Amino acid sequence: MGGAVSAGEDNDELIDNLKEAQYIRTELVEQAFRAIDRADYYLEEFKDNAYKDLAWKHGNIHLSAPCIYSEVMEALDLQPGLSFLNLGSGTGYLSSMVGLILGPFGVNHGVELHSDVIEYAKQKLDFFIRTSDSFDKFEFCEPSFVTGNCLEISPDCTQYDRVYCGAGVQKEHEDYMKSLLKVGGILVMPLEEKLTKITRTGPTAWETKKILAVSFAPLIQPSHSDSGKSRLVQLPPLAVRSLQDLARIAIRGTIKKIIHQETMSKSGNGLKNPPRFKRRRVRRRRMETIVFLDKEVFASRISNPSDDNNNCEDVEEERREEEEKSVPEMKPDPPINFLREKVLSLPLPDPLKYYLLYYREK
Repeated sequence: MGGAVSAGEDNDELIDNLKEAQYIRTELVEQAFRAIDRADYYLEEFKDNAYKDLAWKHGNIHLSAPCIYSEVMEALDLQPGLSFLNLGSGTGYLSSMVGLILGPFGVNHGVELHSDVIEYAKQKLDFFIRTSDSFDKFEFCEPSFVTGNCLEISPDCTQYDRVYCGAGVQKEHEDYMKSLLKVGGILVMPLEEKLTKITRTGPTAWETKKILAVSFAPLIQPSHSDSGKSRLVQLPPLAVRSLQDLARIAIRGTIKKIIHQETMSKSGNGLKNPPRFKRRRVRRRRMETIVFLDKEVFASRISNPSDDNNNCEDVEEERREEEEKSVPEMKPDPPINFLREKVLSLPLPDPLKYYLLYYREK
């Protein structure tokens, strides 16, 4: 699946294309997509294809096309503090984007069939937390992954506000998927070759909406053990955050508010001068007028009163373009992590500072 939008030169251009094609429609979803570089979830030798609107598979590792993930994120209608279950969590790319929206008081669980993919997802998650420039812009709901078949989840598991399945669901498993959902919750899954959104409006009431045609590999059926019994998947427990962790969240939130207030006071009303875009110059052509007079033909130019002014504008604009070309291109300064600078300037012991920064490398 994929190919619905043009390829991008980088992650931001890919997101621009998804927005233009109306796959990304809300600010929260856009922020999450921009915060996590899709290429970081590719193996090094395949990164040239990261910004194409195409699915990618290598062995057990798989990523859906960006347009599919966009539709899924929009359909889930994510909000801070919700619980999310990702069935077939794969590389963790989607779960990490969801975690940026859920915030520190959400729940973010994933079930993945292949243990090697779980290890890959944990490596990518660790890399994002340690090195991403975007991490400090959000309060993150870190995903937890377990190995197992998502059709064998223990029947006494908790229900979730949002559920996504990343493999084709057979009709006979539709009710099983619905049972994982709280009342008021949303389930998004490929069902009968359609990406489908199901909202649980009551204990036995549902609303179903077909989003778009898709082609997903079907769910793998459970394989029973030698005893003939299935291996039940135990989902992660709903952990209660420690007082120390809650204090870190509160301190970071307070520092971010201070930084925002300082930025607003420095910039007055917070509005900066709009960026200047190079005006596209339109070449104006003088009109040739053919005059017939008593069997003779005269060619003459009919001048427009504004021609002289336009000509001066063209000359001036050409001069400015030449000046711009003569100025050496300057690389933009790297973005400043104000939160990190603020934390490091606090009169606190170094171990506490690094705890507040999640022991990040930069």
